[in-house]
Amino acid sequence: MKIGIEKIAFHVPNNYVEMTDLAQARQVDPNKFHIGLGQDQMAVLPYTQDIVTLGANAAQRIVSDTDKKQIAMVIVGTESAHDFSKSAAVSIHHLLGIQPYARTYEIKHACYGGTAALQQAHDFVACHPDKKVLVIAADIAKYGLATPGEPTQGCGAVAMLVSAEPKILRFADDSVYYAEDVYDFWRPAGHDYPLVDGHLSNEIYVESFVKVWEANKKLNQRTASDYAALTFHLPYTKMGRKAFAAIALEMSTADQDRLMAQYEHAITYSRKVGNLYTGSLYLGLCSLLDHGTLKAGDRIGLFSYGSGAVSEFFSLIVEPDFKRSLLIAENEALLAQRKKLTLTEYETLFKQKLPADGGTYEFDDTSSFAIKKISGDIRYYREA
Repeated sequence: MKIGIEKIAFHVPNNYVEMTDLAQARQVDPNKFHIGLGQDQMAVLPYTQDIVTLGANAAQRIVSDTDKKQIAMVIVGTESAHDFSKSAAVSIHHLLGIQPYARTYEIKHACYGGTAALQQAHDFVACHPDKKVLVIAADIAKYGLATPGEPTQGCGAVAMLVSAEPKILRFADDSVYYAEDVYDFWRPAGHDYPLVDGHLSNEIYVESFVKVWEANKKLNQRTASDYAALTFHLPYTKMGRKAFAAIALEMSTADQDRLMAQYEHAITYSRKVGNLYTGSLYLGLCSLLDHGTLKAGDRIGLFSYGSGAVSEFFSLIVEPDFKRSLLIAENEALLAQRKKLTLTEYETLFKQKLPADGGTYEFDDTSSFAIKKISGDIRYYREA
């Protein structure tokens, strides 16, 4: 039985900042952001939107009325939940009108949560091949104004419909994974922004990749020549290059050139959006599918990393006629129609927060699924 991704889509907010503008405002050479980090634009989220808004919008692009009757599980991978108890998945399930007899929950492990959700979706469909699972990886990466992490911010969501009728990609069932207890990135309760040991985080990321890559070679007997493309978790697009460089010397020049050419296709969207935490790997996958030179039967290697730290390497196989199920023109339009913010507008949006005093407030954001009211610390969302 084949199990895999039947549909995939992403959503980002309507606002962005040019990294050149941000660099000049912070008195930094723009090349530090464009070349040093590999980022050109950064998505910015209004305070009247959150991971529910992002996730529901991403999922709405792919979930049909027929799908809503067949979806038996909704999983949201995130580290940006606004509630320590109630799951964002339940809110998204309601907003989309999915049939009520569905297992619905949220999952967290830093940037690895989306991959954990995807693998659980695979296992569920293996037991229930007549059902479908909606997986959403949604996050808001924020570090604070004028902080070292500011240029690696971003936000958005990727939605994937997993079924036994994969029209885009199928699982190869070859996952290898690795865990290590380390504090490279963490956010204790009561902290608005994460605490980061940047040097350690980069180091553990690369070391973890090498470990699962070596394990993959041993357990699955595969080398670089077996992959049409490699995709990576992308806190910023230069990070994947660092991991690739750690194994490049073992490859032929032809393999290096081929895989790096595909990597450029895989970072097209992330350069314009920034960090999606759990969704970063899968935004890269969307970009690769839309822009890469792939064909049926090609193997894509995916490296997922979540600080703390958990990593996984697995592969997906390209299905015949996969391009017919993609939303290439719509994806390009979504990015092209966004509003460029001035630095003043960006900083104003960044500082705005929802009231947290238990009172009743109404908002005029008419975007799909935006928060229309908050009362008693309950968020009420606009219907589609």
